Amino acid sequence: MDKSIDGIYQEALDELNGVSDLTSLEALTVRYLGRKGRLTAFLRNIANLPPEQRADEGKKANQSKKKLEEAIQALAKRLKEGDGHREERIDITLPGRPMVPGTLHPITRVTQEICDIFLRMGFSIAEGPEVESDYYNFEALNVPKYHPARDMQDTFYVSENIVLRTQTSPMQIRVMEKQAPPVAVVAPGKVFRCDSDLTHTPMFHQVEGLLVDEDVSFADLKGTLTTFVHAMFDDQTTLRFRPSFFPFTEPSAEVDILCVMCRGEGCRVCSHSGWLEILGSGMVHPNVFRSVGYDTLKFAGFAFGMGVERIAMLKYGIDDIRKFFNNDIRFLGQF
Repeated sequence: MDKSIDGIYQEALDELNGVSDLTSLEALTVRYLGRKGRLTAFLRNIANLPPEQRADEGKKANQSKKKLEEAIQALAKRLKEGDGHREERIDITLPGRPMVPGTLHPITRVTQEICDIFLRMGFSIAEGPEVESDYYNFEALNVPKYHPARDMQDTFYVSENIVLRTQTSPMQIRVMEKQAPPVAVVAPGKVFRCDSDLTHTPMFHQVEGLLVDEDVSFADLKGTLTTFVHAMFDDQTTLRFRPSFFPFTEPSAEVDILCVMCRGEGCRVCSHSGWLEILGSGMVHPNVFRSVGYDTLKFAGFAFGMGVERIAMLKYGIDDIRKFFNNDIRFLGQF
């Protein structure tokens, strides 16, 4: 038989003290504890010892094996931690890498700017669920089932009476149900429609506005939106109100601004018309007031809605709405 178990164990410890890397440690482990290792071979040959020595030598060998395994594991842990520290060590001779600060997403930035303008005019902010009932999204807004106006919006249906909201207008109903006039709120948020191209995405952002009080007129609507356009773009931006149709307002109008790209000269962005449509508006339809119990003879109001992406594209000269959602850091870094 090879040397005594004490001799083998001591030699293993001596070699272990000289190990400085994981590769050498693995080789030592195989040399002493592997299938053909010295300590393993000693254990296999215990049967060849005289009967009176087998018990003591077997016990001593198992104890030595256990202690050697523990010593190897402890060294392996220290070596691994040491490698980690070496990887994290900072080379102070290298040039510095400045931290690049994050910025607000352009959609967030424009939404905040829109809301801030109306907050300064005395409006408050209202937010609500993105998954809406058919009642709040359509019926209470004077769009009953099978109404032709529903074809204007390609809707995502969760079930027969539950939809992903196609507009933030449902917040007008929710606010009026809980609050008596006067009311002045804007409702920013995500909306969803089955549409996707250069200027449309299935999910986009809107800001709806509502003002209700006594003696509110279309002149108040025009003054409010003119103030908004001048604050959002500049005082030189010309706008016009063009007759339109929305089921929840009457009369209704779309608001166009003189093209911010060509200043009315005509270009590809405005289809050479010189004008760009930015939002829809109108006086609140009496049926909408009736759905929330407002006195249609005493109160009047106006409402408006705009797409945030549309405003952002015009404000920053962006020609493809999909750039907002591609998460290209080169694009987002410009803001």
